[in-house]
Amino acid sequence: MKRIYIISLALLASITALAQAPADSTSLTAADTTAQTAADTLKTDAGVPLGDVIDEVIWIVGDDAILRSDVEKSILQMKFERSEVEGDPYCVIPEQLAVRKLFMHQAELDSVEANENNINMQVDQRMNEVIAQIGSEEKVAEYYGKSIKVLKEELREQAREQMKVQQVQHSIVSSNKITPSDVRKYWEKEAAETELPIVPTKVEIELLAIEPRMSIKEVEDLKSKLREYKNRVENEDASFSMLATLYSDDMGSARNGGELGFMGKGQLVPEFANELFSMSDPKRLSRIVESEYGFHLIQFIERRGDKINCRHILLKPKISIEAKQKTKEKLDSIVTLLRTNKMTMEDAVAKYSTDKDTRNNAGLMENMKDGSSKFEYQALPADISRVAYNMNVGEFSEPFFMENSKGHQVCAVIRLKSKTEQHRASLEQDYQMMKAIVQEKKNQTTLENWIKKKQGETYTRISSDLKGCDWKYGNWNFSDK
Repeated sequence: MKRIYIISLALLASITALAQAPADSTSLTAADTTAQTAADTLKTDAGVPLGDVIDEVIWIVGDDAILRSDVEKSILQMKFERSEVEGDPYCVIPEQLAVRKLFMHQAELDSVEANENNINMQVDQRMNEVIAQIGSEEKVAEYYGKSIKVLKEELREQAREQMKVQQVQHSIVSSNKITPSDVRKYWEKEAAETELPIVPTKVEIELLAIEPRMSIKEVEDLKSKLREYKNRVENEDASFSMLATLYSDDMGSARNGGELGFMGKGQLVPEFANELFSMSDPKRLSRIVESEYGFHLIQFIERRGDKINCRHILLKPKISIEAKQKTKEKLDSIVTLLRTNKMTMEDAVAKYSTDKDTRNNAGLMENMKDGSSKFEYQALPADISRVAYNMNVGEFSEPFFMENSKGHQVCAVIRLKSKTEQHRASLEQDYQMMKAIVQEKKNQTTLENWIKKKQGETYTRISSDLKGCDWKYGNWNFSDK
C-alpha cells in the first residue's frame, strides 16, 4: 500500500522561515512563533521526526483513502469517552470508517449540505465538555498531542460528516412505514420469548413561557451599538471580522470573525435570509436585522450558486432586572387564574405564551427524540426537570426563570399533565415506545441492505494487515489491484 507524507506548503514555508532565523536571536516575531508552533505541532501529532513516514493508507473505498491515523484517532477518542468495541478495534473501526465513506459518497452525489451554525454549536459544546472533563485547554492539548485550533477543526469536520451521513440515512429510510399490525406482531413475539423490559417513569408537561420585553431604550441602545460598528467598518477604522470577534454574542461564528460559511436560504431564519440574499457587495453592510435570536449586522462575502458566505455580528437582548420582575408578577397573576379555574392552560398559552415550540400545541411539550409528548425526567431541560420532579398530576408550578431553545431568558410556569410510574412494558401503556422500537429495527434492516448493495458496487482495497479480520458486513468487494 501507498505510504504518504503529510505536510502542507504553508507549514513547510513557516518551518523553513524558522530554520533561517538568526542563531543568536533572543526573541521571536509573531511569524517565528507561529512557525515554531507549527513545527512542534507536526512533531507532536506524528510522534516521529520531520520528514519520516508518518501515516499509511490501510483501506481504499472508491476514490477515498482511510489512513492508519484515522483509526488511531478514533481509538483515542473512544478511550477518552470510555466506549467499548465488540471485537478487535483495529478491525471494527476501519470497517466503521469504510461504511461512513459509502454514506459520504452518496451525500456527495445528492449534494447534501450541513448547517454550519449547527456545526459550530456542536463543536463548542463538545469542546467545552472535553475541557470540563480534563481540566483546561492546556491539558486537553497535551492529552491529544495537538493544539486546540487543530482539535476544533477536526471536531468541525467530524460534525459536518456526521450531519451529512444522518441526512443520507434519513433519506434512505424515509419511506419506511410502521402499522399497528407490525407493532402487535413484535409485542406478541417479545412477550412470548423474553422478559419484558422495565419502563422508567415518564411525564407529560405543559409549558407557558413569557420572554421579558426590552424597553424601547434598551432596543435602541443595541441598535446604536450596531450602527457604531457599521460606521467603523465603512470608515475603515476597524475590520468587520475583528469587531465580530470582539463583540458578537454568537460565540460559534465569533471565533471565525463572524463568518458563517456557505449556506442556502432555507438554512437561515427568514429575516436574516431575506436581507442576506438581497446583498451582493462586500463593501456595503446590511441594515440592522431583528430575528428571534437578537439583532444582526451582516457582511456579504461571496455567492456560489444558491449559497452565500457571510459574516455577522449578533447582539442578544440583555433583559433588565425590572423587566424580569414585571414578567414574573404577570405570571403570578396568570397562575392564580389557572389555579382557581378562571382560565384554562390552553387559553393562557394562546393568549400569553411567547414559546414558538409549544404555543401551537396548547403548551404541551414534544419529545423530539421519539415524536411523543412523554419524557423521562433526564430528557427534559434541566430547569424544567428540577421543578417537575416533585409535582403532582394537574399541579401548576410557581413561576421560574429558564433559558429557552434560542438561548433567551424566559419566565415559565409548567403544569404536570400526566405521570406514568415505572412499570413493566405493556402494549396498552407503551404503544409509542413499541412503535419506535419496531421502526428502528426496520430502519436498521433497510440501512444494512443499502450498505450491502453499495459494497458490491464500490471498488475497495485493504492493507494486508486487515485481511484476517472478521467483518460485520461480509459483502466487501476487495480488489487485489
